Amino acid sequence: MTTRAQMFRALHHGRDAGDPLVLPGPWDAASARAFADAGFPALATPSAGVSASLGYEDGRTPADEMFAAVARIVRAVDVPVTADVEAGYGLNPKELVDRILETGAVGCNLEDSDPATKALGDPRRHADRLAEVRAEAGDALFVNARVDTYLRGVTDPAEALARIRLYAAAGADCVYPIGVPPEHLPLLRAGTGIPINVGAPAVAPPVAELGRLGATRITFGPGLQRRAHTAVQTIARELRG
Repeated sequence: MTTRAQMFRALHHGRDAGDPLVLPGPWDAASARAFADAGFPALATPSAGVSASLGYEDGRTPADEMFAAVARIVRAVDVPVTADVEAGYGLNPKELVDRILETGAVGCNLEDSDPATKALGDPRRHADRLAEVRAEAGDALFVNARVDTYLRGVTDPAEALARIRLYAAAGADCVYPIGVPPEHLPLLRAGTGIPINVGAPAVAPPVAELGRLGATRITFGPGLQRRAHTAVQTIARELRG
């Protein structure tokens, strides 16, 4: 019997270059249903979007509230959901895997910088942690290793590629060089054999072009939640008027 995690993993492979996997980012159960009803085969929660929906700044949501929010999103839809769990909330690998699986999520993002200090972590230490998560989860979780070099101001693609190779060797299913310039994608694509997640930029290039450059899947971070919030603000101003 094929599990949801296996179904989700399969979505990342055998894709045409111009047809990356597009994963909208729901921030609550209602938005998740809207995206699933639109026909998307899977969803990817953004920690910043979920935090905003709960009234917290990004990186400030208590772990229990984040996991509860992810569980509500998973229960609301019939498609696989992967969860952004930031840097893991200080949980050891077994506790982290258990908490994610309890929500019903089939995957997770784990970032390699400290959300509080914004400092990049030691890549070998992070690779060891990813390997421990993989050992605990087996095939039950799709592990997306976020690479924060560009986000933290390190623009040399060689730095990102070194981390990508370490994380792939540790058992990551996918890597996410957040903030990567599109022109660096072909180099990163050539340097690894596993899927690459790219955050959709606010402006061009479009999704298909990102795929041709090397992206396997496209996510949106908190961008969709922020667009929805802007729409609500517009409605509120109209009501006041």
